[in-house]
Amino acid sequence: MKKIHLIAISLLGGLIIALGWPLHGFPILLFLGFVPFLFVEDYLIKHKDRYNQFSVFFIVYPGFFLLNLLTNYWIWNSTLSGGIGALFLNSFFMTVPFTVFHLSKRVLYKFNQGHFLFLFYWLAFEYFHLDWDLSYPWLNLGNGFANWHKWIQWYELTGALGGTFWILLINILIYKFLVALNENKKLSRSLYYHLAGIIMLVILPVIISLNIYKSYTEVENPIDIVVVQPNVDPYSEQYSLEPMIIENRMLALCDQKIDSMVDYVIFPESANQERMLEGQLDFYITMRRLRSYLEDYPNTHLIVGASTFKIVTGSDTLHQATRKDANSNRHYYAFNTAIFLRDGEATQIYHKSKLTPGVEMMPSWRILRPLEKFAIDLGGTIGTLATDDLRKSFITLDSVKTATVICYESIYGEFVSQFVRNGANVIFIITNDGWWGDTPGHRQHFTYAKLRAIENRRSIARSANTGISAFINQRGDVIQQTKYWEPDVIRNKINMNDEITFYVKNGDYIARIASLITGFFILITISMGIIKRRKNLR
Repeated sequence: MKKIHLIAISLLGGLIIALGWPLHGFPILLFLGFVPFLFVEDYLIKHKDRYNQFSVFFIVYPGFFLLNLLTNYWIWNSTLSGGIGALFLNSFFMTVPFTVFHLSKRVLYKFNQGHFLFLFYWLAFEYFHLDWDLSYPWLNLGNGFANWHKWIQWYELTGALGGTFWILLINILIYKFLVALNENKKLSRSLYYHLAGIIMLVILPVIISLNIYKSYTEVENPIDIVVVQPNVDPYSEQYSLEPMIIENRMLALCDQKIDSMVDYVIFPESANQERMLEGQLDFYITMRRLRSYLEDYPNTHLIVGASTFKIVTGSDTLHQATRKDANSNRHYYAFNTAIFLRDGEATQIYHKSKLTPGVEMMPSWRILRPLEKFAIDLGGTIGTLATDDLRKSFITLDSVKTATVICYESIYGEFVSQFVRNGANVIFIITNDGWWGDTPGHRQHFTYAKLRAIENRRSIARSANTGISAFINQRGDVIQQTKYWEPDVIRNKINMNDEITFYVKNGDYIARIASLITGFFILITISMGIIKRRKNLR
């Protein structure tokens, strides 16, 4: 088989996974997408004399690039160079664990053995990809069931990485079945059992999930919420109009739904673009206007996204996120902030802590510094922002705790669960998804919120500047939503919850176990590789 044929097979794998991806994909295809990649990997091991150990990288990379292109092409709506750079980089990152798996299998196993290493190596990769400077877990495999949330109610036990485990396990079993079938040329009794086992491993988790979905009942503990979707164009309006003009738009929308019974009003991320210094927030005109508005609704809490700044001195000026003002020579931090207000109470703030790579976080590793030139300019404050160390909830006088998750943070399962572990009874998501246009980008981001509802068993209220804004219950059902790119305001009641799921207690334990196993096998691979090389030199 020629190399071009192997590349075509890897492209088929990328296409199959992409066809299974939200929103319009059929997720059963995710159980088949890695089969072509595994075939290519086995073929290369079988023909070691024709292909060196790194050939696998160049053969499977096109498949992973096609997957990224078909599912994430919308990134380049912001900047063409940044979007293309992101596609090439994430394809590279996905190819690396597959290559390392191939190298280990080449050293440790004979042909057609050791496939289960791939399961551990890929899980370790997804876990690592959750927490580094270029973190981009958008395509973590467990996210692929977000639009079929009735199938994955058991994410309350495993999180979305449990879905990754499920997908990889079925892919490996199907591949091994096809290999055995090809060798035997017919369905033997053992192959019938093998096939039956695969079908059961696909169907049984779905049956369990549907039963959980049917039996799950929320405790009645409602709060009344107004969600505002101002639909401010992030390219032409948000950073050019006067902040008061935008604020008045939001308040005019709010007027359509608010009354004295409303508990919370939620405005989206970056809704307030008055450049405000922390410690002096109540002196700014937009904040005074909001406080004046709340005087008529003394029982209502308001959450608004803003860009804020803080003057720093001393050792803080050495921090990566430190900026220097050219006019005053003072050092400061910039934050993507959620502000929590109620009439007569002190202002509470939370700073976004999972930053968007290439927009809010520049690479800190020296080897990655050249990537700064590909930074995606989404208007407003770009470059590395400062963050909070703790997942702080906003606390009311009657001790209700609300998590306010800002935009990109909502795709991180264990990260969001830390708010709940710290006492959050409900989750608010504020975001600005207008950068990507009417593409799968904003719709994928919206549907991922269902996963967070299931993992944490927390109701969600989502305020998106240009949509989709929504209310989501604890089973992941969307109970009300807006249309995209239309100004709107919605009101509904959602239930609070104080029960802690197994996933909230234990986080991504599956991936941590996989990472330990991966580290162990990589060490064995290195050791055995050295031993074999020494034997060959004798």
